[in-house]
Amino acid sequence: MFWADKKAAEIKEHFKSEKNPLVIRDEKTTSGWAHVGSMRSAAMHGVIAEALNDLNVANVYYFESNDFDAMDGIPVYLDEETYKPYLGMPLRDIPAPEGGQAKNLAEYFAEDFRRVIVETGFDVKFYYGSELYLAGKMDEVIREAILGADTIRKIYKEIAKSKKEDLWLPIMIKCPKCGKIATTQASDFDGDTVAFVCNPTKVEWAKGCNHSGRISPFGGNAKLPWKVEWAAKWKVMQVKVEGAGKDHSTKGGSRDVASAISEEVFHYDPPFDSPHEFFLVGGKKISSSKGLGATARAIVDLIPPKIFRLALVGKNIMQAVNFDPAGDSIPVLYDWYDKLAEKYWSDSKDDDARVFVLIHPPKERGNLEKRFLPRFSQVVFLVQMPHMDLYEEVEKMKGAPLTAHDKEELDLRAHYAKIWLEREAPEEYKYEIKKEVPEAARNLNENQKKALKAILDIISKAEKIDGQELHTKLHEVRKELNIEPSDFFSAIYLSILGKPNGPKAGWFLSVLDHSFLIRRFGQIVDQV
Repeated sequence: MFWADKKAAEIKEHFKSEKNPLVIRDEKTTSGWAHVGSMRSAAMHGVIAEALNDLNVANVYYFESNDFDAMDGIPVYLDEETYKPYLGMPLRDIPAPEGGQAKNLAEYFAEDFRRVIVETGFDVKFYYGSELYLAGKMDEVIREAILGADTIRKIYKEIAKSKKEDLWLPIMIKCPKCGKIATTQASDFDGDTVAFVCNPTKVEWAKGCNHSGRISPFGGNAKLPWKVEWAAKWKVMQVKVEGAGKDHSTKGGSRDVASAISEEVFHYDPPFDSPHEFFLVGGKKISSSKGLGATARAIVDLIPPKIFRLALVGKNIMQAVNFDPAGDSIPVLYDWYDKLAEKYWSDSKDDDARVFVLIHPPKERGNLEKRFLPRFSQVVFLVQMPHMDLYEEVEKMKGAPLTAHDKEELDLRAHYAKIWLEREAPEEYKYEIKKEVPEAARNLNENQKKALKAILDIISKAEKIDGQELHTKLHEVRKELNIEPSDFFSAIYLSILGKPNGPKAGWFLSVLDHSFLIRRFGQIVDQV
């Protein structure tokens, strides 16, 4: 059973007596451009929601843009001198870069990520975290947290091994003088107000103004520290399903702390948990604020939603994904998609066929009719050959006229192939038919030249070249001449492209002009 269906079945059983739609929730702090890794959590929750829909389990998926957290670092793509004074302030209170329509820095980053989630095909209700505070929806849990401070301190100590001072209260006041929320310390709750001081040395990265006094912690004047806040939002939003990255789910980690606070302080059952592994780019975990790794926006513009969703959720959610847009990850994903499609169109009922359905956004699932799927790597080659007619060449591959669905898929692949070539594709996927014999081809060894002569003989005798048939003959020739595969195939590519690699050799030669091949291989063979 596919992991999302398994989760959905467990959730259905767990909440079988629940009469209201199940609330699924996820969140992202809007401190910078969202990296692509953030999409794994958003996609995990979205696919679980879709799997629940298939089980007729009513649900609603909320996604929070957390704009009430403090700015604790300056992304490399923002001007440090401009934003340094705002360190420690809530993200929603920091101005957006000039030239945009966003009301504040949080919205500047959040709106882009929201569009990415929607473009990837997920049905989500968005809200900002500050809305809960400013509307007073957090007031009750703030009071419960402050009154339960002793219990929270005990939980931190026992579970997270973190000791809080006896006077520490789980509340972060927004300083009414400097506007910073990360630099204040609160104490002495009298039922309506707390004492606070904006401590100049509380954190190393922001300086408090030393203002002190008493203030109500309600109505948006304060926020809860995040582990407490996480549990509080479960209660306020009546969350039933919420997972997070595996780093939060380790023993003694954030999830354990939040769950204990939820049960012992807020008297609310923690949501159904669904931890997930990381989505790595080039083998590395990536950061929004540090500007490391590919942004979610860059990737959603690079591949269609169905391929992006396959990358995000196609593997078991507890398996890490290593995605490298500048490597072969994208062609490999298309090949994987094509295999899933064949399973689905053969009426298979296994997990592969199910994955094929779920990686398509719901609005596309009514249009999954069988179509011809040319390999993405071959399309990448063809779009670089201006002298070739794309439809004509792919029609040859299919061996039959292209249908409307065939052309729709081919157009989509050609569109994204051009984008990938322009932005990310490695050199090994960039091809140019050399007009003259490449210099590298003049240095082939005698065995390589003998191989080219054998290939020339095959091509010269053939009126029409079939790619698959030629592919088989090439391997027969290689074995007869007892030449290493790397030497044999590199001779072909060096002769035409001037580089030692290229598309599948039989097909590659079959789409090139017949007279060109005879002339080119003849020029090189004549050097023997």
